[in-house]
Amino acid sequence: MFGTSEINPDAFTFSAPIANLLISTVILFLLVAILRYVTGRFIRRTVPSQDLRRKWIVQSRNGLILLFVLGLIIIWGEELRTLALSVVAIAVALVVATKELILCVSGSVLKSGARSFNIGDRIQIKDFRGDVIDQNLLATTILEVGPGKLTHQRTGRMTVIPNALFVSEPLINESFTHDYVLHVFTVPFKREDDWMKAKEAFHNSAVDHSKEYISEARKYMEKISDQKGLDIPSVEPRVRITVPAPGEIHLVIRIPTKLEERSYIEQAILLDVLGGNDFSKKSENKVE
Repeated sequence: MFGTSEINPDAFTFSAPIANLLISTVILFLLVAILRYVTGRFIRRTVPSQDLRRKWIVQSRNGLILLFVLGLIIIWGEELRTLALSVVAIAVALVVATKELILCVSGSVLKSGARSFNIGDRIQIKDFRGDVIDQNLLATTILEVGPGKLTHQRTGRMTVIPNALFVSEPLINESFTHDYVLHVFTVPFKREDDWMKAKEAFHNSAVDHSKEYISEARKYMEKISDQKGLDIPSVEPRVRITVPAPGEIHLVIRIPTKLEERSYIEQAILLDVLGGNDFSKKSENKVE
């Protein structure tokens, strides 16, 4: 049955070169897989901080993916060059079909080149706000913080943001100064309320809650200013007045705090000031 069939050697002219390329690709894949396993195990054993460990694991993984892609280009480069002229039309069609993927890769290059944020930073883009836990060539994953743009509690939801947004939308990094930040929150009052008394109470409370580490925050801001070439920001607690609408007074409280204690300090000041004071309009005596 099998003895009657003949094999034409000319039909397999390119079998040996292609086999060599496939073998090289498999070897490259195995080497990258082994490197990923070794580096991941090394990082988990030697890095004590969970945030730093997660950051290094993500960066090493992305680096190995880039190494694998470069290896494939080197291995298959000659074959790709021979096919370049014949696939121009197909390439144009692929560009149109994969425009969003190309934008995602472009956004990844843009945010990496601009150093927009790192793993663990709190970012906001459009209506998405949260802590960055993962990023790759196509998407960035955050743990949502909210509700709204003024609170600092994790909602428990995960959001995957396509990197294409970083090309067309402005990005806010709330963790730019990392260890210490100047946290700002707003408390609204009516025009007839005793907002002057509230302003003094919020200022005193802010000074009291920040006195333990204000000197460390000042030194840290000076260090950041030297590194970035920026003016040294004042870290003294401040309370400013804004009038967003007729009949309304908003007190804008700014206080230096540790990055991870923003929500705690804000709630502590609000409870301290609003829990034991009444700033509403007092009833006036009627003239008989």
